[in-house]
Amino acid sequence: MSTPLISNIGLLLQAEGGQSPFGFFAMMIAMFAIFYFLLIRPQQKRAREHKQMVGGVVRNDKVVTAGGLIGKVAKVTEGSDEITIEIATGVKVQVLRATLSDVRSKSAPKKPANDAAKKK
Repeated sequence: MSTPLISNIGLLLQAEGGQSPFGFFAMMIAMFAIFYFLLIRPQQKRAREHKQMVGGVVRNDKVVTAGGLIGKVAKVTEGSDEITIEIATGVKVQVLRATLSDVRSKSAPKKPANDAAKKK
């Protein structure tokens, strides 16, 4: 069972089927635009946000891995794609940064040094 709108569109496409290549190209451009705005663009945004989140992980942040482990970041090596998390007292595990799915609690940002205090 099809709706009247879908059947009207189908009849319109059948009527113009072999007459104009412009209709085909216009339909392809419209389909690409729909895919871009509904699928590609949101995925790129999520990937960008995940990259920022993973890049901003510092020691003592509470994180969740893709495997479901929840732990506190014990060691972060700059330039490396691995971090060490402590999942229990004395139990440390190395994981890839890309496998972090969430940063639950961030550490308080360090306060910038006051220039006026340095001058005194």
